[in-house]
Amino acid sequence: MINPTKQKIYQALEDVIDLELGIDVVNLGLIYEVNINEENECGIVMTMPSKGETIASTTVQTIKRTVERKVKDLAAIKVEIVWNPPWTMERMSPYARLELDL
Repeated sequence: MINPTKQKIYQALEDVIDLELGIDVVNLGLIYEVNINEENECGIVMTMPSKGETIASTTVQTIKRTVERKVKDLAAIKVEIVWNPPWTMERMSPYARLELDL
């Protein structure tokens, strides 16, 4: 069973739209992990569909603002972008594939 706070975080992340593809970061499969430690600090590990520093930093800031606004009881939010394993289209949900006509 998923932690209720973790579930709220995933729901908040569905409001964050990838600027390149126009689909939310959860359905694109960009979110690799969401963790909450004993101090109620949230760690999000994610990737991007392509390497672009400007888009990545904008996405990170949007994620932090969105999660902070929608999940009130977190002490801190840290977003880490990783490139390994690399993102592939197989990570996308059926919804994302349908929206992108794949």
